Formats: sequence, C-alpha cells, structure tokens
Amino acid sequence: MPRTLVTGGAGFLGSHLCEYLLKKGHEVIAMDNLSTGNVENITHLQSEKFKFIKHDVTEYIYCAGPIDYILHFASPASPKDYLEMPIQTLKVGSLGTHKALGLAKEKNATLLLASTSETYGDPQEHPQKESYWGHVNPVGPRGVYDEAKRFAEASTMAYHRFHGVDTKIVRIFNTYGPRMRPNDGRAIPAFVPQALRNESITVFGDGSQTRSFCYVDDLIEGIIRLLLSDYHEPVNIGNPQEMTIKELAESIVKVTGSRSEVIYKDLPVDDPKVRQPDITRAKSVLGWEPRVSFQDGLEKTVDWFRTQKL
Repeated sequence: MPRTLVTGGAGFLGSHLCEYLLKKGHEVIAMDNLSTGNVENITHLQSEKFKFIKHDVTEYIYCAGPIDYILHFASPASPKDYLEMPIQTLKVGSLGTHKALGLAKEKNATLLLASTSETYGDPQEHPQKESYWGHVNPVGPRGVYDEAKRFAEASTMAYHRFHGVDTKIVRIFNTYGPRMRPNDGRAIPAFVPQALRNESITVFGDGSQTRSFCYVDDLIEGIIRLLLSDYHEPVNIGNPQEMTIKELAESIVKVTGSRSEVIYKDLPVDDPKVRQPDITRAKSVLGWEPRVSFQDGLEKTVDWFRTQKL
C-alpha cells in the first residue's frame, strides 16, 4: 500500500486529499500546525491507515519508515490569513518547501507542490497559461503569498533538475466546497455566511472583477492525476467558467433564498482584476477537465455551511 504524507492535511484542501487517498488504499499521514487548519476536518478519517502529526513544517520534518508521496499543501491560502501572518506565509513557502523537498530526496518520494494562480499576480494575459510569467508586485501586501509560492516553485524545479527528485507543480485556481473556513477572507466563505444570516454581502470594488470557481471534488481528481503522471512542469487546475464577483454574490443570494443586499467597498491593493485558467495543458497531459457545474457545487457548499455555527 502506498504511504503518503500530506502537509497542511487538516486544512480545506488537505483534508479532502487525505480522504480521497484513504479511499484509494493509501496509508496517510496528515501533518499540520493548525494555524489555519482544523482537526474537525479530519476526525472522521481516524483509522489504522491514518495518522495525524501536529508539526510546523518550517522545522525539520521527521517521518519514520518509507514515504512514497508527499503532497505539500501547508500554507495560509486566503488574503485574510496571509495578511495577518505574513512572516509565517513566507517561511512556509521557503523553509517549509525546502524541508519537504529534503524529505522527498531522503525518502526517494514523489513530491507535489500546491502552488497557486496568484503566481500570475494581477495578470496582463487572459486567460492565464502556464507559460505566462506573471505580473506581481513583490513589495505589495499580497507579495508575501505570491512570492512565497513563486520561490516554492523555483525550489521544486531546482530539486528536480539538480537532485533528480520526482516533482510536480499544480497551480490551483479558486476552489470551493465543504470544509472551507467561514469568513476566511475569500469570496464564497465570506458571502455564504452573510447570505445565510440575511446580512449585507460585502463586495470589494465594483464587482466587475472576475474569478473562476472549481468545485473541490474536481480539483482533487486533477491533483491526483498530476501526482501519478510523468509531467514535471506547472499545470493549471481550475474551472475556466469565468464570472464577475457581482454575479457570484447574486447567485449565492438566489441559492440561499436570502434577503441580503449587496454593498460595495474599496478594492484591496493589488487585487487581481481577472482570473481564468487556460486548462489546455491539463486536458492534453492529464485528460482532465472539471465536471461539476457551478450551480451543483454551490448548492452542496451552501448545504454544508448551513450545518456550521456561523
């Protein structure tokens, strides 16, 4: 049975990965310092094949026994989190990635890095292809996340080229689904609780900026296909269906049956005006494209939020 380490394993995406891998017969180790993760995301996974280790991956990572795969998902991932934890975000992208790559080298394991569409910054190319180098402000408030991930990508490719480590890089676009942390600063986990409480939905800017939302089940399927592939260059995984933030807010009001009104506030510094993945590479290399419609995914997500204390 494959033995797999998931850093950030108690987070939104990490917990879904752990669940998927266990179903596929892996023995799974979830590692998380719980700065943004939550053990409630993984309590239902407890079994002989699953182990949780509370640990900060910016420190030396020790895992006894063989490791076949490492999925490095440890990092704050929402603007609220990385603006409140800028130093920790930089450290996990640099030191944490270095420690994870070192472990992969030691164990002769395959490592998949969770990178992000934020490596493209506020893009001047639309939609964004993997060949686009980005338009990033390294000293702006979002730079702590953008540059941490860009450094992590460079480190990953260096270990692949110099040490021969089997590495993969996934650039994750906006993803949504159950287990998102309410009010974490991202659009859907901010808008849905506001709508369920019939409060005003706060849209930053005039709502014309665009995003493309991929349901978590589709994203996990794409990540695993990349993990098991022979491909080493970055691959975009996301849903190319683009919508404005205003349209998103209106959809959430409709699905929740809310009485909320949309209000507008100033757009944050360096907030991307557009975001849409070109998934040509994912289609050709992995045979992957999203299957869950936004409407179906949103209904499942809203149903989950209804069960939470908001």
